[in-house]
Amino acid sequence: MQCTLDWQGPDGMLFVSRTGSGHVLAMDGAPDGGGQNLAPRPMETLLSGAGGCAAYDVVLILKRGRHRLTGCRVTLTAERAEHDPKVFTQIHYAFQLTGHALPRPAVERAVQLSHEKYCSAIAMLEKTAEISHSVEIIDA
Repeated sequence: MQCTLDWQGPDGMLFVSRTGSGHVLAMDGAPDGGGQNLAPRPMETLLSGAGGCAAYDVVLILKRGRHRLTGCRVTLTAERAEHDPKVFTQIHYAFQLTGHALPRPAVERAVQLSHEKYCSAIAMLEKTAEISHSVEIIDA
């Protein structure tokens, strides 16, 4: 895995990352830190990636189990340390899964498997952060 980041110039803190898979991702800082608020902060990007990693696992597990999943939303809420480096200290994943007659045990098992076995992002972040999750199932 590889990515290359390029600073976009002397008038701000905008960075563009080009990933090994051929995609582009922009990151910027807050105005009080020299940025222009043109893109997500790097730590927001990290948090989004962690959510995507877990959501990917959960959807894949439920699809493989032939459950009738129609939607998956994960809202992450995080707290950071007060002093540098301001690592994440708490992260809560609120899963909202939509589908037809989704069995709660299967959904909770999928979330648990992601958190305990499959999600690489959680495995790294749990070194500094307390990770928790909740599950809401919506029948549709």
